[in-house]
Amino acid sequence: MSLTIRPATVADVGTILEFIRELAAFERLEHEVVASESGLREALFGARPDAEVILAEMDSTPVGFALFFHNFSTFLGRRGLYLEDLFVQPEYRGRGIGRALLSRLAAIAVERGCGRFEWSVLRWNESAIILYEALGAKPQDDWTVYRMSGEALSRLATGER
Repeated sequence: MSLTIRPATVADVGTILEFIRELAAFERLEHEVVASESGLREALFGARPDAEVILAEMDSTPVGFALFFHNFSTFLGRRGLYLEDLFVQPEYRGRGIGRALLSRLAAIAVERGCGRFEWSVLRWNESAIILYEALGAKPQDDWTVYRMSGEALSRLATGER
């Protein structure tokens, strides 16, 4: 079987949404998916794209994806690449597809002059952690991710207490 990694196109939006749903099921977060094809189309391929996607295909069949965007390091004074999601369908895992997606993202980061390549991983996803550490990635133990959404985000935006 032949593996290809390629940039997603607008024609891939339905596939991307299906992969997002499969990833959410894997992470036990199906209830949080509210993304739609139209929303993804605008976010990924609109006038001002917010993120990019690369797809992994085996013999022209999509089997995985990675969604990424740029962030910025004030300490480095350079942008970085942030991997939001990486997913390979279960029946295709263990074939080097995740590694190939990460390798392509690393190449993109280098090509674009990024100072770092970062992502988060769920603590219980041991197989992913083993892969990341084998590739030379290091956990950032000094940092805790905070998230604000929904009502708390609205209150802060309007200055409410």
